[in-house]
Amino acid sequence: MEAYLPDWIMTRIQAIKDEIHEDKRVDNWFLVQSWIPVTSIVMAYLVFVNYLGPRMMRNRPAYNIKYIMLVYNLIQTLMNAQMLTNLPGTMHHLIRCTPSIFRDPELKYQNFHLWILFNEMSHRYYLIKLLDLLDTVFFVLRKKQSHVTFLHVYHHSLMVMAIWFGIRYLKAEQGIVLGAINCVVHVVMYSYYFLAALGPSVRKYLWWKKYLTILQLIQFILIGVHALCLIIFRCPMPVMFITYFILLQAIVMCILFGNFYYQSYVKKKSDKLKEALD
Repeated sequence: MEAYLPDWIMTRIQAIKDEIHEDKRVDNWFLVQSWIPVTSIVMAYLVFVNYLGPRMMRNRPAYNIKYIMLVYNLIQTLMNAQMLTNLPGTMHHLIRCTPSIFRDPELKYQNFHLWILFNEMSHRYYLIKLLDLLDTVFFVLRKKQSHVTFLHVYHHSLMVMAIWFGIRYLKAEQGIVLGAINCVVHVVMYSYYFLAALGPSVRKYLWWKKYLTILQLIQFILIGVHALCLIIFRCPMPVMFITYFILLQAIVMCILFGNFYYQSYVKKKSDKLKEALD
């Protein structure tokens, strides 16, 4: 088949192949050593939230998991906040247009403490994304199947698989910037969910729910702008394939979250106004 492809496409394919390097040092990392555990988890997740879960709950009342939700949301808030405590000493390297310590042996030697920290942060962030899958499971158990949207399931499953692949084959600082922005958003988001889980007496004061979606949109705009800057200014980062992938996903997520915001807030408000006028 390769013989029938134009040279420029073959050049791009070869460039991507050249950027992929399996990191054997992660062989002893929990749930990273092989593609089988992570793929099995994501497949089980997709089957449960789309098929088995709804069928199981069809003739059952919603589970009362208030206290589980409180603990879960608190853990998520603290874990994401803890990730952010590592950033002050690393941002000077992440935001500059510098060669990567993952591919430059001399830079790795000079910044060995950062190399260790980035690896630890990557693994922790990956485990947090696996934990995020419980969001959807809890929706199913609480019979809130309307919350199990394509946007929600696509985002959660893609994040897990993409981060695993990045840790295993395509380590680069671009992904750490993405994770840092995402952790900021998740601290706010899970703080809101924790307060909302306390019950109606607290929930009535949480007027800022719709701004969570706006915050998500801002997140993906920032991620996209960062990726675009790396491309425009030709930063000497490795694995530019990741940068293009991040930019593409940022655009896709902006479209999906933008549509969600429009359907949930703008259109509903417009429909209510029409009903009132009628």
